[in-house]
Amino acid sequence: MSTEKQVETEEPTRFAFSHKEIAEVLIKKQGIHEGIWSLYMEFGLSAANVGQSESNLLPAAIVPVVKIGIQKAEKLTSIAVDASEINPAPKKSKRTRHSTPE
Repeated sequence: MSTEKQVETEEPTRFAFSHKEIAEVLIKKQGIHEGIWSLYMEFGLSAANVGQSESNLLPAAIVPVVKIGIQKAEKLTSIAVDASEINPAPKKSKRTRHSTPE
């Protein structure tokens, strides 16, 4: 994760995360403890005429990010992480059963 500061004494105004860091956060948020998971993005597509003035308009594509998520993956890549490594399942505690006297 990287942060940007205007001046050393000011609070950060921006935080940037890698693709893997985002996948890790989403895996932990969903409580996933196994499998390889990859970052997933869904894009939309729209069009508009844009330009500096009405006499200089050009057709343009607008591609918004509609959804960000994770999806199962076959192998580790630059955008995939292993859930068992970054969010291991909690260890089950061994409880001893005590018999109650009759």
